[in-house]
Amino acid sequence: MLSLALAGKPNAGKSTLYTAATMSEVDVANYPFTTIEANRGVTHARTRCPCLDLEERCGNDDCHDGKRYVPVELLDVAGLVPGAHEGRGLGNQFLDELTNADAILNVVDASGGTNAEGEPVEVGTRDPLADVDFIEAEMDLWLAGIIDDNWETVTRKSRSPDFDIDEALATLLTGFGASEHEVAAALREVEYPADPMKWDAADREALASEVRARTKPIIVVANKIDAAPEENVERLLESDTPVIPATAQGELALRRGAEAGAIDYDPGDNGFEITGDLPEGQREQLDALATTMERWDGTGVQAAINEAVYELLEQVTVYPVQDATHWTDATGNVLPDAHLLRRGSSPVDLAYAVHQDIGDGYLHAVDARADRQVSEEYELEEGDVIKIASTA
Repeated sequence: MLSLALAGKPNAGKSTLYTAATMSEVDVANYPFTTIEANRGVTHARTRCPCLDLEERCGNDDCHDGKRYVPVELLDVAGLVPGAHEGRGLGNQFLDELTNADAILNVVDASGGTNAEGEPVEVGTRDPLADVDFIEAEMDLWLAGIIDDNWETVTRKSRSPDFDIDEALATLLTGFGASEHEVAAALREVEYPADPMKWDAADREALASEVRARTKPIIVVANKIDAAPEENVERLLESDTPVIPATAQGELALRRGAEAGAIDYDPGDNGFEITGDLPEGQREQLDALATTMERWDGTGVQAAINEAVYELLEQVTVYPVQDATHWTDATGNVLPDAHLLRRGSSPVDLAYAVHQDIGDGYLHAVDARADRQVSEEYELEEGDVIKIASTA
């Protein structure tokens, strides 16, 4: 399962966003380090279900009338403060937790209502642009520190006649989730001395930054748009990093209202309908939220998850079936499973994603939409329905 991590300074709204996205209860408060131990839960990417191309909906629990929700892990860790890469606050613990994440959602307080340390201040006091590069810089410096601490091992290996710097650095960076291919690609983008003994701190920092960008891409979630001066959000949107305006508190209110049967809302909708009785105060709050959602095309929480999954990580959703005619499994369930695979993946990759034995026994694949066999080199596309023939 893909893993996304919420990062940001304390009190930016990470735990509220985590609760809204997973509907798992965690401590939420306006003081630093509310989150001490990392919270792990399941959220979902949203996409169009292929059942919309059938006469009836599939009935899958993860499909809401053609809106398909695909499980993704979400990680909420302790907030960062300046100097986290040196161990300030809960920095080392925070950064260690991020090593297994595929992408980072940097949650920024767009209202400017928290200072650099994550302490509440008057809204508009801090420039949220100052927090955009914060997570990236701390992660880069932290990784550079790991490389520094282990560089002696690399230089010692370099004395061997069969030394391969790609292999040596891949071994060093395995714990960060970097493959040999990613390390080699990073080395092609930076200039460095051929002899590892001549590398300096700047060389290692450049490598760390390039490796981090390839293995832990980041998007910014401009949170608290319901309280933010609009010019703050507009300026954030002009930054070089992908930015998604969001109100985690608004999403949480809608999720809870839908759970209680008072609101008709599916995550990712750009509006909602009140279907039950609500106190006057709550109606006023929802009216204000509706205005915010109209301005920013929703609450932004689902949009941020989708941006990370489908754009940043370049995933496509593919549906394996056993019956290519009816799009069912062996017991008649329509479109029972959805798999996220990197863009450019093949039917063989899908077979292995389903099960190791299915991949080992792969024979051929059928595009169920077109009712035709496809080659092993066929590149899977978003919404493909595929039957895998296997000896397993």
